[in-house]
Amino acid sequence: MTAHWSDAQAEAAIARGREKMERDPRATAARFDGDSGRVLVELNNGCTFAFPAHKVQGLEDASDAEIAEVEVLGVGFALHWETRDVDASLGGLMNGVFGTKAWMSELA
Repeated sequence: MTAHWSDAQAEAAIARGREKMERDPRATAARFDGDSGRVLVELNNGCTFAFPAHKVQGLEDASDAEIAEVEVLGVGFALHWETRDVDASLGGLMNGVFGTKAWMSELA
């Protein structure tokens, strides 16, 4: 069954998307700092965010070279590691969510 959106629903969704683009921080660049073991993310608001790479589910046993392959996805709401097939949302990382609930329970 295919869902059909009304014009009003589509316009409201587009408006929410525009608001999110203006309001939420987005990654403009990301790199791995091997000395600290952290991924450094440059944000569109001029801030920098860093997190410990090995705390991310799927990167816990990754090599420095694999972690250094970090990419910014799309318009900057997620990071990606192709070799490891790992994606992480920027919002989740900034809120300390490094994986699934089960993964986070193991970290606690």
